[in-house]
Amino acid sequence: MALRVQKYGGTSVADIECINNVADRVVKAHDQGDKVVVVLSAMAGVTDKLIALAKQASDTPDKRELDVLLATGEQTTASLLAMILKSRGYKAKSFLGFQAGIKTDTFSGKARILDINGDNVMQALDNGHICVIAGFQGADENGAITTLGRGGSDTSAVAIASSLKADVCEIFTDVDGVYTTDPRICSTARKIKTISYEEMLEMAILGAKVLQIRSVEFAKKFNVPVHVRSSFNEEEGTMVINESSDMESVVVSGVTLDMNEARITLKCVPDQPGISAKIFTPLAEAEIMVDMIIQNTRSGGETDITFTVTKDDFERAKEISEKVAEEIDAEDVLTGEEIAKVSVIGLGMKSHSGVAATMFKALASENINIRLISTSEIRISCIILAKYAELAVRTLHCAFNLDKEK
Repeated sequence: MALRVQKYGGTSVADIECINNVADRVVKAHDQGDKVVVVLSAMAGVTDKLIALAKQASDTPDKRELDVLLATGEQTTASLLAMILKSRGYKAKSFLGFQAGIKTDTFSGKARILDINGDNVMQALDNGHICVIAGFQGADENGAITTLGRGGSDTSAVAIASSLKADVCEIFTDVDGVYTTDPRICSTARKIKTISYEEMLEMAILGAKVLQIRSVEFAKKFNVPVHVRSSFNEEEGTMVINESSDMESVVVSGVTLDMNEARITLKCVPDQPGISAKIFTPLAEAEIMVDMIIQNTRSGGETDITFTVTKDDFERAKEISEKVAEEIDAEDVLTGEEIAKVSVIGLGMKSHSGVAATMFKALASENINIRLISTSEIRISCIILAKYAELAVRTLHCAFNLDKEK
């Protein structure tokens, strides 16, 4: 007997027919003798509709009350699935986030899970129930409902799986696994059978939409095996697991693309201690996440500092940067939104040389100019012009032979 946590996303519970299909899968696992916990997202599009309603009620909806409203999306799907299971003669019980023991901090709209007390859920499982939990939500120390941000149901599922010491956390979605790159861009993209937490985390950070970043962090921290698979077929998906020695034999596992980048350059900045702090502290205080940072030293005691932010933060970051530029006597602030970040990821980079050379040569062969470069132990990222983004992905996918079975 295994303990499975299954998470179903918005497209998997889009309507009653889809929820009935989810019930079929849940029942199948239960009938095999497994204990089953189901974590659900809201129906596709419901969260956006609730946000739109909130904005009709107020131009700036109160964050606490917005969380109360948004949590009803997942509450709806959890109760509907429990009803369907009960109508089929199965013992089922729905839980809101706080009823499942999910405790969070007090940051409405982007709360982080602090602890999970799974006693209520485990007791229900021991009594033969299928447990259906509303994802994306919890409660803070004051009992206020909180939500975990976009993609938060993934985080809920993996966190619950870690708390219950589940044998596996199955993430059911509208894709049938993790691919070497986006199949919509590159027709030769392949499904990856197994991938390490580290590689999956880099992919999630760099633009892959398969798993939410915090869910991968949870899985890695608590060693939760995650199986990413489709809600619409029975095929095996991709297992996200701990690094193994044979994984390093594959130099590059995937290519990612992020089109949500904007560039800001402070030109002719005084090259002296403390200047970088003066530039980036105001951005941090405004809760603007800075991605890539490159400094180019000029002659005459000056330097250019370039960094990237998300397009959502671009206007605020530009405004702050222009103010800082005046304070530090920088010559100018240059910006650009028509950029993209293309990256190659692979554990094999730890033990193989020449990855950067292969990447740069491949891009050069298509006359794609690299504007910025950043690296980690298992990743190389390049900022290029957005118009070359898809060509760059296909070129790199071919250059690293990712269309071939390893």
